[in-house]
This record gives sequence, structure tokens and C-alpha cells, in this order.
Amino acid sequence: MFPHPNGLVEKALSPRETAKKISENSLHVKINKDAIKTLATSISAKFIKQEYSLSNWKLHELHPKVADEAAIDAIFAIDILNFSFWPNSDEEKFSVKYNGKIYTGYWSLVAAINRAHDEGIPFCTAEYMSSVTEAELLKVFRSESGAIPLLPQRVMAMNEAGRVLLDTFDGSFVNCVKQCNNDVISLLKILTENFTSLQDLCSFEDSVYSFLKRAQIIVADVWGCFEGKGLGYFKNIEELTMFADYRVPQTLEYFDVVSYSKELKEKLEDIEILDNGSRYEVEIRGCSIKAVEDLRHEVLAILNKDGAPKDVLDVVNSVTLDFYLWDFARGHRKEMAHLPFHRTRCIYY
Repeated sequence: MFPHPNGLVEKALSPRETAKKISENSLHVKINKDAIKTLATSISAKFIKQEYSLSNWKLHELHPKVADEAAIDAIFAIDILNFSFWPNSDEEKFSVKYNGKIYTGYWSLVAAINRAHDEGIPFCTAEYMSSVTEAELLKVFRSESGAIPLLPQRVMAMNEAGRVLLDTFDGSFVNCVKQCNNDVISLLKILTENFTSLQDLCSFEDSVYSFLKRAQIIVADVWGCFEGKGLGYFKNIEELTMFADYRVPQTLEYFDVVSYSKELKEKLEDIEILDNGSRYEVEIRGCSIKAVEDLRHEVLAILNKDGAPKDVLDVVNSVTLDFYLWDFARGHRKEMAHLPFHRTRCIYY
């Protein structure tokens, strides 16, 4: 459906390896270690005070509140479509009204799916996903303003995901989770080998890089929903990196953790669309992953030095740091409005 050339998936560096190599050779994006230390001090205090923890995932009003198999299938259906919500410069932002409230961005997607569920549409079932049409999806994503971008690609991604679940995993993503034996790397392999829309990678210079934003966030959302227990327990959750999108890099720039060359900054300020796989985009995504990896090490060093309890240390990883930085971006739009996020129209984020 969205296949890369044969053998490319197998040749790809992991997201962590990708980030290291990109950051070492970056021309347009730099990581500020002093800013990382400053931000780490602030974030570590929030973990110590338990102002931010794994329970924050279910506190979001639209996320599933019960950690069960239905929640896992819902997470999969949502994250199969979790990409590209920003409008073109001449268009209105896609927004959805649900229970009297207007939602935009990722939350517009979740609100529309919740609304469909309330209307009796079995949106998160493999059967529905495998056969949904563009007309049906257009009705699900009816909006208060704007149109959801890349609708044909969303139909293709859903159809493929539903068919693969029916043909290979007995109709449920739960079986993928059970098959991985609590191993993150195994589950990522299942996701990237079977669902081509999750093959978030590119050939660049002499390497094949992987970012795997949506594949990784599927795993992370299951972990967050179950708070690391039961079907959400993964023995190596620390293998996940941050999810290289367009909001977290904006937050990192806000905190001076990353800075851009004059050339790249001008492109961002001119709202220029960056091609998927271009040097500019690859460097933003790779250096963002590396910056959060460095931030994780710094936060853990502070917490260990301060004698933080094991239950706090166990949930400090690149996943929870990504959640924190993404939530910060959503909650501080006005303060960050002067920093344009990078725009790349693709199915990967």
C-alpha cells in the first residue's frame, strides 16, 4: 500500500541510531547541552512532585478511561490515522465539535472517532477499517471548519490495517500485543513489517534512517493506557525514543534546546513546505530525538542524585518526556506562536 523498495526496512538504522548519526553530521540544527540541563532541572521537579506521571495519559478527557482490549483496538485505530493535521496557508484549520467543545489537531481526530462510536459506527473494528470508503470517512470527519488533510491516504491506511488484522492477527491488534511477549522491539518489528503506512523511514546520503513516529506511539499509548501493567507491560519500554513530529521540535526550540541555522529559520518563517526526507526535515527530526535522549539522561541523573523513589525512576523515559513536551506545546500555544513549526505533508506524522 505504501511500500518502500525491497530490503529498505531491514537496512534501516533504529530511531536511536538514526538520531545519533544525524546529530553528529547536522548542518542546520544544533543541540544546546546547557539548555538541556536547565530544562531537566525543571522537569525532574515535576516528576518528584508527581505533577507529571504515567497516569496523565488517561487524564486526557478523550482518551479511553478503561484499560481493556477494546482500548487497545481503539488506540491502534486512532494512531493509524495520527498524522498531518495542520492546514495549508490558505485553508481553515480542521476542527471537530464533540460534546459541545471544539477540538483541533490530534484531538480533532480522537473527538471524531469518539463521536462515530457514539453514533453506533464500529470504527475501531478490523471489519470496518478494512472496508471503509472515502465517502464514509468524510462523514465521520465532518468538521466545524476546514477539512481533514490527506483523506484518500487515510482511507488507504485504514483499509490496509483492517485487512492485515483480519488476515494475519485474527481481527484484533490485541493479538499483535500478545504475540510480542512484552518486548518493544518485537512489537515494533510486527508493526513495521506488516503495516506499510508505519514504515517511517528514508534513504539519505549513505544511510537508511528510521523515525517510526506512529509505530512507536502505538506502543507508547498502550503502555500509557495500562500504566505499564497487564497487556501494557513492556520489559524494555526504554527502547522507545521520542516521537518525531512537528510539535515537540517546536517545544525544544522554545526552551533553546535546539537552534536552527539562518537558512533553515528563514524557511520556517516563510512557512515553506519541507519535503519528507530532505536534509532540513531529517535534521529537525533526528536532532529532536537525540535532544530528548540527552534530556532523559540528564533528568535521570538528577533524580538519582536526589534519591528519587524507584516508582518515579521507572516511568522517566523518552516516552513520558515526549508526552510532557507535547502537552506543554498544546497548553502554551500563545507563548510559542512566534516559533513556526516545520511543515512536511506526509502520512508519517
